[in-house]
Amino acid sequence: MIPVIAIFDIGKTNKKFFLFNEDYKIVEEVSVNFAEIEDEDGFACEDIRALRRWVLDTLNKYIDSNTYDIRAINFSSYGASFVHLDERDVPVTPLYNYLKPYPAKTEEQFYATYGTKEDVAIATASPALGNLNSGLQLYSLKYDKTKLFDKTLTSLHFPQYLSYLISGEKYSDITSIGCHTALWDYRKHGYHDWVVKEGIDKKLAPVFSSAKAIDIIYNGKALKCGIGLHDSSAAFIPYIQNVNEPFLLISTGTWCISMNAFNDTPLTKQELEKDCLCYMTYEGNTVKSSRLFAGYAHEQIIKKLSEYFVEVPNYFEKIAYDKSLLKDEPALNDLNDFDVANYVSYEAAYINFIRQVIIAQKRSTDLVYNDKVKKIFVDGGFAKNETYMQLLAEAYPRTEVFAASVSQATAMGAAMALHKDWNHLSLPDNVISTRKY
Repeated sequence: MIPVIAIFDIGKTNKKFFLFNEDYKIVEEVSVNFAEIEDEDGFACEDIRALRRWVLDTLNKYIDSNTYDIRAINFSSYGASFVHLDERDVPVTPLYNYLKPYPAKTEEQFYATYGTKEDVAIATASPALGNLNSGLQLYSLKYDKTKLFDKTLTSLHFPQYLSYLISGEKYSDITSIGCHTALWDYRKHGYHDWVVKEGIDKKLAPVFSSAKAIDIIYNGKALKCGIGLHDSSAAFIPYIQNVNEPFLLISTGTWCISMNAFNDTPLTKQELEKDCLCYMTYEGNTVKSSRLFAGYAHEQIIKKLSEYFVEVPNYFEKIAYDKSLLKDEPALNDLNDFDVANYVSYEAAYINFIRQVIIAQKRSTDLVYNDKVKKIFVDGGFAKNETYMQLLAEAYPRTEVFAASVSQATAMGAAMALHKDWNHLSLPDNVISTRKY
């Protein structure tokens, strides 16, 4: 039988299950998605019951396999979400959607009591983001849905709830606590004062290391079980484990997030106003980060280019980098203000739009960049974009710039976090595919 680690990687759309062998090759992969349901206010949310059934059914199927010897299990999922359990460990609320608007009166009350948005944001390294500050979800539950709050014995971050389903153990994890929750005071390395004054800390499970496993028996089989990781922190782990000198990672998708684990300067008011925040590594170290909504702007410009020039799906993928098409134009304050009508061709418009993306990207990345950084890695959609990568390399001439790819980085990171608990081989040094620009 093949020794493996099982990973559940739960995104908002796709729910995935993987088995990794000892060389961190994927030997099994399952992917599903579920229709959203509505919470009591009619807002779309995760179907936690359907997800719970799928997690248990999937693990039960593979735990009895004659092909694989599952030795460990871990979990990653999106953050900013809590599951509130009663004394019988039954969820007392839906899994509220972090995109749901935060109650204005409750927000006003919170900041009137505990300081300005700026004060709380600087202390917790969390820009004021409403329900994306998941700690404020607990505050809202206390004052807006008091009966449900009183019924809640333990509130688990979503990754830790997934772990609890298998282990029966309730823990909190620093990667979930430390990521834009408004719970963690980065200055004193503990919960913010408001968390204690409101009694929220009594609803939270004890903190356990994300770099360790707990011993459990599941269906008669001994397993090493992780307590789960916030997905952004999990995806950072393959780079931490494989890169031997200070680096910066630009993770690109809808958001382009610049992550620097080698910058320990406190966030300033100006940085917070420009959408900086901090993540936490699974070892408890700070990752100073900045965000740019460039992937979304890219999606919108592709639609405009197709409408204006040529109706060919993803035509931009065929465009080679051509420096002669670049215009020396002033930087846009908003990428959505880019006007395709100012250009004679799809190619010219697209390349000049990417130039504007790079201007904005450098502005964003420079907020967390420092002289320690020797390499910049780009993963996600823009890593496959020749024009983006060439212009980024030109923007950072003294730093090595690489397009990088890690297959299923979030799941891979969750597996690697438990390496010493289940795998007797050395960590592989080839999980990152790179191309230098």
